[in-house]
Amino acid sequence: MKHEKPLLICLTPIKNEAWILDRFLKCVSLWADKIIISDQGSEDNSREIAKRYNKVTLIENPIDVYNEYKMRVVLYEEARKIKGDKLLIAMDADETFTPGYDKTGDWKSLLAANPGTVIKSKFVNIRPDMKYYWFGPFNLSWGFADDGSPYIADKIHTSRMVEPDGAETLLINDFYIMHYQYIDWYRMNSKQRWYQCWERINDPGKSAIEIFRAYHHMYSVGKKDLKKIPDFWFKEYLKLGIDLKSIKKDNNYYWDKIILDYFNKYGINLFSKEFLWGVNWFDKAVFYGYNNPGKYKDPRKALHKIIHFWLKETQFCYKKLLVRAIDKLLKILFKW
Repeated sequence: MKHEKPLLICLTPIKNEAWILDRFLKCVSLWADKIIISDQGSEDNSREIAKRYNKVTLIENPIDVYNEYKMRVVLYEEARKIKGDKLLIAMDADETFTPGYDKTGDWKSLLAANPGTVIKSKFVNIRPDMKYYWFGPFNLSWGFADDGSPYIADKIHTSRMVEPDGAETLLINDFYIMHYQYIDWYRMNSKQRWYQCWERINDPGKSAIEIFRAYHHMYSVGKKDLKKIPDFWFKEYLKLGIDLKSIKKDNNYYWDKIILDYFNKYGINLFSKEFLWGVNWFDKAVFYGYNNPGKYKDPRKALHKIIHFWLKETQFCYKKLLVRAIDKLLKILFKW
């Protein structure tokens, strides 16, 4: 039976997270004994921010292709150099616990978890107005009472946490992880555009309709899904000098530059079925200093635009039988 509190070790991969990293580290420093960060070649001042915090161990991990396993496995390798009982908590820079977590019964259970226990909960997605949130669809694993089990993961959309087969699971209900990805809607859309391109490159035969539906899931959130944010979520952190409402926004994000590189490497026609063309790529190319910015023009034919209009207008109800039937017909007739 365990009596001593395990070391709480936060594991976080970053790339160009200066917009929120300082605040994240202030929040995490409230509970973490150690914070391990792997940086995938940030081009902003993320590394400089991380180095300001005594609890942070910074790993340079400039992988040449996107690979979530490679992003995270180095975090586990570093954490396991630390002796003693460990509770590994995987959080991204745009996440933090709702306040009062450490006063809950679930927090006590988390600290007392048997080695090999996986900790899961739902995430709450904060809306840009910071007045409402909606729950993510799944309970996601983010904690592990370490027993040395290997971290196993895929390249993308994979588990962030060690999850041994048959592991004991602790489901957290007393507090949540606040997810800030959707606070900057333009930044979020930039990332989702990049995901769509990644899918097309890495799975050329995948349905463009399936790609659209997957990466526009946030447009399916209706009023019935929204819940009011309790005032204390922000006020309790503000008492500690942490302003959860201040967000640094921009108009250009590094995913846009990666997409321009994709256009150069693969040609824009490869991506004509992806919903990328509401962006002024001419202006983006000028901003990033590309030659001949006029070549990044919308390659879609009329049919492509009509199907994109259909997808956009039906995203809020895409699970309905009629919409699914028409989607299937489009896949068959037009190879979408």
